[in-house]
Amino acid sequence: MTFQIEKTFSQASERVKSVEFHPTQPWVLLSMHSGEVRILNFQTQEVVGSFKATDSPVRTAKFVPRKQWIVTGTDDGKIRVYDQDSRELVKEVQAHEDFIRSLCPHPTLPILLSAGDDKVVKIWDWDKDWECARVFRGHSHYVMQTAFNPLDHQSFATASLDNAVKIWNIGSPASVGSLDGHAKGVNCVTYLASSAGDPDEKKLYLLSGSDDFTVKVWDCDTNCCVRTLEGHTNNVSAVAVHPELPIFVSVSEDGTVIIWDATTFKAIETMNYGLDRVWAIGCRGGSNQMAFGCDKGTAMVNVSSSS
Repeated sequence: MTFQIEKTFSQASERVKSVEFHPTQPWVLLSMHSGEVRILNFQTQEVVGSFKATDSPVRTAKFVPRKQWIVTGTDDGKIRVYDQDSRELVKEVQAHEDFIRSLCPHPTLPILLSAGDDKVVKIWDWDKDWECARVFRGHSHYVMQTAFNPLDHQSFATASLDNAVKIWNIGSPASVGSLDGHAKGVNCVTYLASSAGDPDEKKLYLLSGSDDFTVKVWDCDTNCCVRTLEGHTNNVSAVAVHPELPIFVSVSEDGTVIIWDATTFKAIETMNYGLDRVWAIGCRGGSNQMAFGCDKGTAMVNVSSSS
């Protein structure tokens, strides 16, 4: 199978720290280092909504479609919840003692994970007025990202600048596994459920990107690293699995985007859109669209495949 990546448009802006597509609307959510949050209509290429969350960076913003919310995590340690349509503030929670790096809504339960520079991960129950349901301690440095296991929603992974990836269950405050192998801090983590063998049985991997310039592929059954992927020349800032195509993507502070084959783990193509450091990846379900958040703006691309 071959893949063709076509840039559809790019939009200049200040530094973009997170990118997320809405599952049904033609929107991509951008959070900015300036404290601004934008909703971009990728069909019309126009900004259809924006608001100032704080004067400090918004490092993560997520849609919660079932509640019609936008949630943000900022350097003042606060989670803020906004109405998706009016952009009015619904709730504000002092969640962490330092920068918030990651927010991750649960796929089905009314809870959200947050993680940050105070080295802890927390679960927030929005049905209980955003009560903190549990605190997870075990990392010795900033926690950069969290990700729920797509095959077991009781489990999640975390990436930290202590060089480790840890595995947790939402019902227990102690980690159930640690994946150690990166030479420097780990910035990002995501799951890859591959059906390269029997299509009825998914093989689960974990992908992690690091300041050692590599992406590692971990076997979730053994917690062993099965492949170390090289190609970037600076810190790997984000990694994402495409929901429709058998590929995953890594981006780096070297300004490059690398497309990888999700079956062979080989690099397919390396791109540079001239927007300086790349910080974030968005992939839209039900489509071949992707977006990248960079120092100088956002790039949108389409990926097409042929056998």
